Amino acid sequence: MSVPELTALAGGNDPHRARAVLELIGRVRTDDDATDALGELSRLRSLRDDRMFHLVSLAWAAIIGLLAAATERSWMTAHAAFADLDPDDRLALLLYLESTSDLAGDFDSRA
Repeated sequence: MSVPELTALAGGNDPHRARAVLELIGRVRTDDDATDALGELSRLRSLRDDRMFHLVSLAWAAIIGLLAAATERSWMTAHAAFADLDPDDRLALLLYLESTSDLAGDFDSRA
């Protein structure tokens, strides 16, 4: 599917929208359109309210995917999307990222 098709799928009320977000995340390193799409999608109330598990929303997944891509454009897009989150959601995302990085450190020390 094209980036516009995935964006429409992710932004709609389709049961496969999480898969569309994940597919866009997979394209971020090599596709600026996917980066821009995730930035826009992360601002949709529907993605901010759609929880993949516990507190993790599709908007968070988009932001985390942008950060993980580690390109200059994806980082700028992620920071802008993060800034647009509600204050409570920003704090919760920061706490989540901090806790998962602590876990990653535990796994790294076992290697």
